[in-house]
Amino acid sequence: MPQPSHGAATPAPSHGTGDSVAAFFDVDNTMMRGASLFAVARNTYRRRLFSLRQAASFAIKQFFFTLRGETIGDIHSVRDSALSIARGIPVSLMTEIGDEVYDEFISSRIWPGTRALAEQHLRSGRQVWLVTATPTEVAEVMASRLGLTGALGTEVEKADGHYTGRLVSSILHGPAKAAAVFQLAEHTGLDLAQCWAYSDSSNDIPLLEAVGHPVAINPDAKLRRHASEQNWPIYDYRAGRRAAIWGLKALTASGAAYGAWRTLGRFARRR
Repeated sequence: MPQPSHGAATPAPSHGTGDSVAAFFDVDNTMMRGASLFAVARNTYRRRLFSLRQAASFAIKQFFFTLRGETIGDIHSVRDSALSIARGIPVSLMTEIGDEVYDEFISSRIWPGTRALAEQHLRSGRQVWLVTATPTEVAEVMASRLGLTGALGTEVEKADGHYTGRLVSSILHGPAKAAAVFQLAEHTGLDLAQCWAYSDSSNDIPLLEAVGHPVAINPDAKLRRHASEQNWPIYDYRAGRRAAIWGLKALTASGAAYGAWRTLGRFARRR
């Protein structure tokens, strides 16, 4: 298993196995590079489910996500936009979109190191769950394609096989992820003190603190500081540390802007 850049070693196969133990993985920038929700938006646009103006809005948000990582404002903005788009869409169509998104966007962006960690847990007999703000139907497709136990995602209300455009509960982000994991543990008998959790974002500190074995993967600056203070393992699968790659960061941002411009150009030509 890969060695962490800081802190204690990650799971040993002989420790904490069985139905009462699980590993929980955030998705965006933890299991994969980038944001899965933006890929869902792109594919729903291709099906003419929303307008070019909305596509431009998503492209701009993707640009800033690439530049600075996620913020709670970004998440809420995407949530509101996505819910307005989802109203009236068949649930079966979203599952179909989930398959497309995995094949066209997600599969090539999985971090090999993170996937290896998940597979190590599976070989050790532990459950492995994705925990993400992405709609449950898309998250479940991703978990299935990766051979994982299951997924906890944002639940959108359904009626007669269609989305109503309303959430069943809060978007699965920040403290809501920890609440979902506590609920799963209560219903299935998981011993959270023996469980693992992995994330890149300081927004997920409540999730990481909910388990006995928290691990930071590709952490943002705040999570890196917190993980160092708590002596949590840190894995970084990116080309370099944020503090030392301002030039690369600027190049990535300009590349994202160019990519967004090219994407919008293709969208416009298709109309």
